[in-house]
Amino acid sequence: METKLLWEKEDLFDHFVASHPRGDVLQTTKWGRLKATSGWVYYPLGVFEQGRLQAVALILIKGLPLGAKIAYSPRGPLFASPEALEALLQGGKKLLKKEGALAWKMDPPLPEGDPLWLHAANQHRLRFIVTGHDFQSVQPRYVMTLPLTGPLDVLLAEMKSKTRYNIRYAERKGVQVVRVKDRKRLGVFYCLLQETAVRDRFSIRPLDYFEAMWDHLMENNLAQLFLAYKDDVPLAGAICFRLPHRIWYVYGASSNEQRNLQASHLLQWEMIRWAKGLGCKVYDFRGVSGDLREDNPLYGLYRFKEGFGAQLETYVGEYDLPIRQGGYLVWQRGLAFHNWMRKRIRTGSR
Repeated sequence: METKLLWEKEDLFDHFVASHPRGDVLQTTKWGRLKATSGWVYYPLGVFEQGRLQAVALILIKGLPLGAKIAYSPRGPLFASPEALEALLQGGKKLLKKEGALAWKMDPPLPEGDPLWLHAANQHRLRFIVTGHDFQSVQPRYVMTLPLTGPLDVLLAEMKSKTRYNIRYAERKGVQVVRVKDRKRLGVFYCLLQETAVRDRFSIRPLDYFEAMWDHLMENNLAQLFLAYKDDVPLAGAICFRLPHRIWYVYGASSNEQRNLQASHLLQWEMIRWAKGLGCKVYDFRGVSGDLREDNPLYGLYRFKEGFGAQLETYVGEYDLPIRQGGYLVWQRGLAFHNWMRKRIRTGSR
């Protein structure tokens, strides 16, 4: 097998990602171009066997203090066989040694306990990163997915009765959902996102990041913005990512005004209908906490997504492949201290 970088064959790389049953927008070169606007460098690594692409990994590399570097393959790698995965990991290690990276982080969307992945992780001494049940990992390990195999009326009938009621209530009250094609309306969504961030106390990226997202993803049919209105007043918004087989609900926002109109429920239903119309097989609600106790502060997020009929999936999780062992251990200690301080600050601000 031959391993090489595919900067001059990015369409081929992206086609493999889009065609793979576990492919994710975060593994496309378009995502790499988006991340390049915030300081990352992307490397589209592929493995060929007899001229056919058999495995890929979009590797993002970013500089750390003191001249160190870290590498990351979000929702990767992707492969067609154990042999292709072996070649990809070997080729990635060689590349990252040359680039001076401390470690290669990866979190493939494979089901927990996947034997092929666990074998490769053991063979290459990948380190499983314990990230807890909430959202300490880079990408969520616990996700809610809705198969789109049945007709729309069946999907609606299988939702919780309260969810169906909220969808129909929003429709009766005149809430309308639009699929946005005008880049200028990003500002409307961003205002809703700022309002949501203040209300729910989380940080958000600057507007220019979403403008870059429009340029690299939405313009290439890899993402779509939706907005919900009542009498021209924006009440909710969402950005979803898309590949032929799957839609991901990635960003959501809502106004503090007229929350009783249940615009967010109708917004989700319209995105599900849109995904079904595209021929997608799965609507992915993305992350929830793995702790499903009702007293968990994040339980409401699970209950909202479960109301649409989504089921919990658990992925293999986050793994690190150390490249420079000594530097990696120092980085891990520094990262642990950083996370501890951030948790203390958050706890102290409550």
